Amino acid sequence: MPENAAEVTAAGIARLAGVGRAAVSNWRRRHADFPQPVGGTETSPSFALGEIERWLRDQGKIAEVPPRERIWQQLTADPAGAATALVRVGSVLLLVRERPARWRELATASDARLTELLPPALEEVLVPRFAEAAGRAVHTPPPPELLASVPLLRGAAELAAETGARATFEFLLGRYLDANPRQYTLTPPEAAALMAALAGASAEGVTVLDPASGTGTLLHAVPHPAALYAQEASPELAALTALRLALHTDADIRARAGDTLRADAFPDLAADAVLCHPPFNERNWGHDELAYDPRWEYGFPARTESELAWVQHALARLRPGGTAVLLMPPAAASRRSGRRVRADLLRRGALRAVVALPAGAAPPYGVPLHIWVLRKPASGERTSPELLLVDTAELSPRGGREGLDWGAVQTGVLDAWRPFDRDGTTGERPGVSRALPVIELLDDDVDLAPARHLPPPAAGGGAAELAEVRERLADTLRLTVELTPPPVRPGPSEPGRRPGVTVGELARAGALELRAGGTGTGPGRVLTEQDVLGGTGPSGTLPEGPGEEPVLVRAGDVIVPVLGGGSVARVVDAATAGAALGRNLQLLRPDPAELDPWFLAGFLRGTANNRQASSYASTATRLDVRRLQLPRLPLADQRRYGEQFRALAAFEDALRRVGRLGETMVRGMYDGLTDGTVAT
Repeated sequence: MPENAAEVTAAGIARLAGVGRAAVSNWRRRHADFPQPVGGTETSPSFALGEIERWLRDQGKIAEVPPRERIWQQLTADPAGAATALVRVGSVLLLVRERPARWRELATASDARLTELLPPALEEVLVPRFAEAAGRAVHTPPPPELLASVPLLRGAAELAAETGARATFEFLLGRYLDANPRQYTLTPPEAAALMAALAGASAEGVTVLDPASGTGTLLHAVPHPAALYAQEASPELAALTALRLALHTDADIRARAGDTLRADAFPDLAADAVLCHPPFNERNWGHDELAYDPRWEYGFPARTESELAWVQHALARLRPGGTAVLLMPPAAASRRSGRRVRADLLRRGALRAVVALPAGAAPPYGVPLHIWVLRKPASGERTSPELLLVDTAELSPRGGREGLDWGAVQTGVLDAWRPFDRDGTTGERPGVSRALPVIELLDDDVDLAPARHLPPPAAGGGAAELAEVRERLADTLRLTVELTPPPVRPGPSEPGRRPGVTVGELARAGALELRAGGTGTGPGRVLTEQDVLGGTGPSGTLPEGPGEEPVLVRAGDVIVPVLGGGSVARVVDAATAGAALGRNLQLLRPDPAELDPWFLAGFLRGTANNRQASSYASTATRLDVRRLQLPRLPLADQRRYGEQFRALAAFEDALRRVGRLGETMVRGMYDGLTDGTVAT
């Protein structure tokens, strides 16, 4: 494959150089030697990766393309398509992981010879891991289809030698899913871990099924399985799931492609646990063809109740006493069309718990989804006459889903489930959890929404806590008065006359460093876009697993949102230092000998400054930080301005606290007066 066969879009160029897309557009306009498009469309052109790399190096905008980025660009440019190319990469990575000596022997061959030798070598690995069967999800490509992918496969194997086969595949899979956000509904790993814990899948040697596996996130959360079974309607996703699991665990992997409800790939399976995030609100799930299917033991689901079909499929594939955990839309707990099935699940002890998650826990993020925990009744087993209801809505994030406290959610749910699972009942926690007698739910509606059956908690923590909020509010109001800026005086000079310099020029001169956020993985706090806009502490978490090192902020850094945030710039303090930089944020790290951070942040917030540095798309405004301007001033004058800007920031922070405390006070008073915990 010639070097320039891989193509890259403007967004890819921006990622290579660590700049915004607006900067790439400027380069195309200002530099006559910028490479010409080789494909794409007029509005979204693509460029030869090799030519772009040389141009960036010649301009001093990049020293070398990171191996990860080069491999990603090759994958997206593969003629077979990114998904198919990723399956081929995963197959080779499995060969590298399980038979490294064999791969080293193959890698010495020419490209043409490698395409002949690779298929039988892959079969030596794929057959033992996935079994020789007509329905196997991962197939070995014939030699003619492999030739164009050889540079990609060699590059992926080289990267695996540095970072490991599993880390390489997880990185490429993550990038592929990020690049196609509307194509796939992904289960967050935190939700998957909670579901696996509820199912008891942490035990050694369990057999677990996911009948709607997607990218395998739920099965990936099972720590010590003996066997993992997956079925997925999309052949590409089924193959990716199989490879992801094979690279993650030595368990027996059985993955099949196909419509689970219409063509069950594992009709004789009796699993220890079933984990499932089924598709929601499907009308074409097989209602007409499956009317007499033996799986409908608890009643034939209505056409509008596809989720109850998945619930019964999960129960049918469990061993007696096995547990199924499904992520469900909240409507499934209360729709009248499903009340008969819900009632039979309750009467026969199959449905054990309904957990309401906070909004933002899983897609669709605006809806507070439910988790249903079910158990297949064993012969002669006496089941509990109660249903556990848990509501974690109070943990809904204020600043978007990045602010969700998953640790608190998991603790709250498992603290209620484990004693209930052990004893058949549990103590009541007002507003959070309750074991409710099944007989109380068997009315005309059979409404299982937890919030409708839980006693409310004390309003705002009760009158005592409201009194404390009032004191804090009064103290903050007094502080706000003290911090109110003094009367303004006219400036000595006319606006717009001072000589200026752009952030881009300062970066090239070494007076500051620019870094973009949002690409790292691993444990740690994340300063999100919502945190910067709201003036709060780091509320996000990094995704688990191997990946790129995150950008960690330091005290004195200046953080600027780049998407529609308005005139906002935040100076990092000691409490925030050490957090990772989140998505859609730009970090400016000034040299303290050249620039005062408060002076920098203050002038970056100028409305006119932001307006001239912004570009406009159909749905959002994007800020090109490099075009923001500052006046050229000595460091002493910068510090004088910086003190003024620091005082303004303190006043702004006090106003935010007043708003939050006032909102808490008002809501607590309304709740207290209406439920009687506050006297009139």
